[in-house]
Amino acid sequence: MLPEEETDTVALIIPGSGPTDRNGNSVAGTNNSLKMLAELLREENIASLRYDKRGAGLNQEAIINEEDLFFDDFIDDAVFWLEKLRADDRFERLIVIGHSQGSLVGMTAAQQVEVDALVSLAGAGRPLNQVLQEQLSAQLDGELLAEAKQIIEQLENGHQVDDVSQPLQSTFRKSVQPFLISWMDYNPTTEISQLNIPVLIINGTTDLQVSVEDAKMLHSKAHNSELKIIEGMNHVLKSAPEERSENLKTYNQPNLPLADELKESIKVFLGKLDGN
Repeated sequence: MLPEEETDTVALIIPGSGPTDRNGNSVAGTNNSLKMLAELLREENIASLRYDKRGAGLNQEAIINEEDLFFDDFIDDAVFWLEKLRADDRFERLIVIGHSQGSLVGMTAAQQVEVDALVSLAGAGRPLNQVLQEQLSAQLDGELLAEAKQIIEQLENGHQVDDVSQPLQSTFRKSVQPFLISWMDYNPTTEISQLNIPVLIINGTTDLQVSVEDAKMLHSKAHNSELKIIEGMNHVLKSAPEERSENLKTYNQPNLPLADELKESIKVFLGKLDGN
């Protein structure tokens, strides 16, 4: 997406987990959060490139068999786009904006291609095994929770699990386990500590998937970061209440705008890059 006037700055927008398209939409709902983010950048005279993940949107044919998919494939995809943008003569400055899983992808990709700044939106501060433990503890109890914890421990140690109860198949089916193991190899605080560029870390207080503590952990390990905690913003960057069912309704409200404070925070950060 290009602004009306010429610009020397472009941002790569990296989507979150699952088969998410360039607009931030998936089977979880149509919220258009990343499309709105691109429109915000355009208003600030910044170009942006966003892309459908493998298996989503126009990249249905680019999917890898689930058992052959690894976290590094997503990093490689981001690096590919960053290299194309870095080689584009129209742009001098390159910014990475990663949402959710895309935050970790962006941190690692930014170590391979020269970029000028990074924005982490609702990015985890802990390895996947710890995040899964917390998320599943809020959803399960009893024997199922105990089984989930045992599976996570095995995956963390690089071992696949053959027997998975039916209610846990969606999360731990055998074909997705190699990907989960490869994702667990990355610690977000370690990755962000490798960057020496300006970083903006944003999280919302009503995010059901990634806690404010995650953002604080990233901030504590980054060399040059700003932390912004936005009251009442959820995981899809919209204003939402804490109550789970009402919060989740916003995941499927494509006309609900981004949280106002999010837009202002990004504008201020970009203005500092310009020296304004």
